[in-house]
Amino acid sequence: MMSRPLRFLPLLVLTLAACTPGQQLANVGQVKLAARAYHDDGRYDAEFAKVAADATAYLEQRASRVTRPAIVFDIDDTALTTWSAIQANDFGYITNGTCSELPKGPCNSIAFEDAGTMPALQPTLALYRRARELGVDVFFITGRREPRRAGTEKNLKFAGYDAWTRVVLKPNNFPSDKSSADFKSAARAAIEAEGYTIVVNIGDQQSDLDGGHAEKGFKLPNPFYFIP
Repeated sequence: MMSRPLRFLPLLVLTLAACTPGQQLANVGQVKLAARAYHDDGRYDAEFAKVAADATAYLEQRASRVTRPAIVFDIDDTALTTWSAIQANDFGYITNGTCSELPKGPCNSIAFEDAGTMPALQPTLALYRRARELGVDVFFITGRREPRRAGTEKNLKFAGYDAWTRVVLKPNNFPSDKSSADFKSAARAAIEAEGYTIVVNIGDQQSDLDGGHAEKGFKLPNPFYFIP
C-alpha cells in the first residue's frame, strides 16, 4: 500500500466500470462497509490462506527441479499487513503528520513505514519459511522508495522475515510515467539475468505479477486499494 501515489477503492472502480447509462453509481460509504465486512468476517483470511497454500504446493513441486530457484514477494499486504493504517485513514492515503495514535487516525503512511511495526501476514510468513527450508533464494520487490529501506528491512525482521537474498525498492528517480508493473517486471528480469529461476512470484496487486519473468504468479486478495 505505502509510498504509492495512486490509491483507489477497487470495489467502487469495478462497480463504476460495470454501470450502464441510467444506472445509479455505487455509494462509496456502502462500498467501504462491504470492504470492511469482507476483511472482518473471515472471507479475506480464508481466501488469502488458500492462495498462499497453492503457492507453497507449487514451490514444493518445482524448487528441486530448476537451477537456482527463487521466490519473489511483494511487501505491503503480501508479507506485511497495513490494515491498521487502512482503517485509521478510512481507505485513504495520508502523507502529513504522524502515525502515533493507532488505531486512531490519521496515520501518515511514510511514518507508518518507517516505524517498522507492521505485523506479518501469517500465511505468507509460512510460505517464506518453507522456501527457506527448501533452499530457495528469497527476494522482496516493493513499490516503496529507496529512502524507506531502513524501516522496511527493520519491519521485515520484526515480523519474522529474518533473512533474504535481496530487498529491491523503487529508486527515487524512477520515471513518473512508468507503472509499478514496469518497475517490478524489470526487477524480476534482473534477477533472472543473474541465473535465478523465479519459481513463484506472489503479490496482492495484479501489477505485482504483470510482465512475466516468473514461472507462476499468485494473486492474493486485496479489494482495499489498487496500484496500476
